[in-house]
Amino acid sequence: MYGLLWRALPGPWIVKLLICLVLIAAAVYVLMEYVFPVIAPHMPFNDATIEEGG
Repeated sequence: MYGLLWRALPGPWIVKLLICLVLIAAAVYVLMEYVFPVIAPHMPFNDATIEEGG
């Protein structure tokens, strides 16, 4: 898959590297800003096992 992406990108290797870095940064941004906040309430690690009060 990565080889296919690398061959599909235009330009010399430095341009391909920069495009790949931009694509990775965009994917991380989309995950952090949109995907993870939506699924966070449904994740099991949000349930606390220690309760305050007596």
